[in-house]
Amino acid sequence: MARGRGAALKRSAAAEVNGGGEPTVVFFDDIRLVRDLLGDYDANLAVLEDRLGVEAVVNGNAVSLRGPETSCATAKSVLEQLYGRLAQGEMIGVGDVVGAIRHARSFEPDEVPEPGGGVPEAQQVRTRKRLITARTLAQSAYLASLQHNDLVFATGPAGTGKTYLAVAFAAACLESGRCDRLILSRPAVEAGERLGFLPGDMREKVDPYLRPLYDALYDVLAPERVERGLATGVIEIA
Repeated sequence: MARGRGAALKRSAAAEVNGGGEPTVVFFDDIRLVRDLLGDYDANLAVLEDRLGVEAVVNGNAVSLRGPETSCATAKSVLEQLYGRLAQGEMIGVGDVVGAIRHARSFEPDEVPEPGGGVPEAQQVRTRKRLITARTLAQSAYLASLQHNDLVFATGPAGTGKTYLAVAFAAACLESGRCDRLILSRPAVEAGERLGFLPGDMREKVDPYLRPLYDALYDVLAPERVERGLATGVIEIA
């Protein structure tokens, strides 16, 4: 499991923090899923060690964790959640590991689970095409609000998932029959690109402004489903 001198030094530091006590051991039922959990060349496990400051040793279908107790508890919860997603048929990569760690570490210091406890499950949205999992506590809260409220306002920096998660949730509602139509609306305000006069009908005029919505739709729904919805008015541009 060695990954160079840097990794060895980090592991030694983690072991010292742990005081040489008993490791936290996580057992998994399916060793085939464990291989996917670890990633190619144990890349996923390396990210877990680096981000949480723990030492992880794999023995068959068990992973032993050494380091600060809280970090080991968080690492255990992250591994169990990622394994559960693999068991549901979802594929995971380094980005998913980073997201799961970020979600687990979104808690305030007094909210971090005690050793032996667990991190609450990240909220998920499922369509026929893919499963979308919240990567931060804020994204989980956002999806939970969408589940329980008719009107939700989300603010935050660009690239934090506001548009994508809203579209994914709307698409899931459409597929499940929770709603009959989707109405896509976005202020036609330039963001520095100076589009100028745009020819064509209304859809062609506003398409450049709706590009983020289209990108999200095509990512969570089959292309033919999106095109059919636009043609029949089930997905409407307003």
